[in-house]
Amino acid sequence: MMATVTVYSTGPGCIRCTLTCRALAAVGIDFRVVDLSTDAAAVELVTQTLGHSEAPVVVVDQHPDMHWSGFRPDLFTQLAARIEGEPNGGQTAGTPTGRV
Repeated sequence: MMATVTVYSTGPGCIRCTLTCRALAAVGIDFRVVDLSTDAAAVELVTQTLGHSEAPVVVVDQHPDMHWSGFRPDLFTQLAARIEGEPNGGQTAGTPTGRV
């Protein structure tokens, strides 16, 4: 299991969200998608706690300091390298992951 990356999306109509998911998959990063249009707690997390105001919001769950909003292709390879450089490839026992 790789480190868990969560992509907070506004739904299938969000082009930047779709591009982000494709780019993460292309560099081999497992992720899960949370739909902000149906999850009020997720909206509160990304806006109030993390301070983001645009989708997608990408959060590396094992590294609370690693999060960003918008389509940021400049960060995908950095994230992949950081995960790859961690012991066990960033694996965390008991953490569910999935690829969309």
